[in-house]
Amino acid sequence: MLQCHTGSSCMRQGNKATWYFLCLVVSYVLYLIFGALIFSSVELPYEDDLKQDLRTIKDTFLQENPCISDARLEEFLSRVLEANNYGVSVLNNASANRNWDFTSALFFASTVVSTTGYGHSVPLSDGGKAFCIIYSVVGIPFTLLFLTAVVQRIMVFVTRRPVAYLHRRLGLSKSLVAGTHAALLALLTASCFFLIPAIVFSALEEDWNFLESFYFCFISLSTIGLGDYVPGEGYNQRFRELYKLGITAYLLLGLVAMLVVLETFCELQSMKNLRKMFYLKKEKPEDQLNIVDHDHLSFTTVCEQTTPVAEEKGDLVLDGSSIDQLNASDNIVMR
Repeated sequence: MLQCHTGSSCMRQGNKATWYFLCLVVSYVLYLIFGALIFSSVELPYEDDLKQDLRTIKDTFLQENPCISDARLEEFLSRVLEANNYGVSVLNNASANRNWDFTSALFFASTVVSTTGYGHSVPLSDGGKAFCIIYSVVGIPFTLLFLTAVVQRIMVFVTRRPVAYLHRRLGLSKSLVAGTHAALLALLTASCFFLIPAIVFSALEEDWNFLESFYFCFISLSTIGLGDYVPGEGYNQRFRELYKLGITAYLLLGLVAMLVVLETFCELQSMKNLRKMFYLKKEKPEDQLNIVDHDHLSFTTVCEQTTPVAEEKGDLVLDGSSIDQLNASDNIVMR
């Protein structure tokens, strides 16, 4: 009867987790649809305006240069755009910038293994594309292992020990201390890796304002890597190689800081409870189930076997000879 009650309770919990998971899936799909609708309504008018401006410029150019045919111009522009997709520009003031010197290649390698992938420069040769595949297959798991080991050690000194110390020192609840610590850590990380770098980038990059710089920091450290804004690609960028090295170090440190913040929030009890709503309950291994059933059967068997004996002993009336026999047996046992 007890097993049946426990099984029905586990089944109800499993059904509840399944319904929560289905609600999560529906909510995620609706969120994607909501984002698509907003992006389409906001960006589509700008795209149409930009296309109209480009058509106007093209028509004006053809009118001013009647010796150039529309087909030849289309062929030239398609070739230029194809080269631009590989990070190669035909502009005169961009000829000094090289995409595959050592610092640029180091920056590219860091974006590949961290899965940021700006796409502003890509391998041109077949050998480079083949090596990029092999390098990524090894480098991405290697980077995950490296980041996991670094974050695990940082968490001890940045999160776990401070929370435990304040919990003992102040006598406050651990959930309150952990929540406050996570909020302050997120605020500090946002200041050091988003706000301050955005100010620096807006000062170093001539064409970037603060919003564009902050946008680059977020897109980079979240490993989205759209590639519409890449620092160090200016035509008159001073100390370009040193600047690229600094950006590479910033991206790696910022990624570690972001992972530390995420791990800190994941260790909050409220987040653990939230995850449990959508996760399946862990089933006991078969050997453990057999052990539990065996113990249960043994216990009930012993109880059933000992109960009649106890009842018989309770009803048993000992006479003098029986007492003497029991004493004699006890003496034998003692010897």
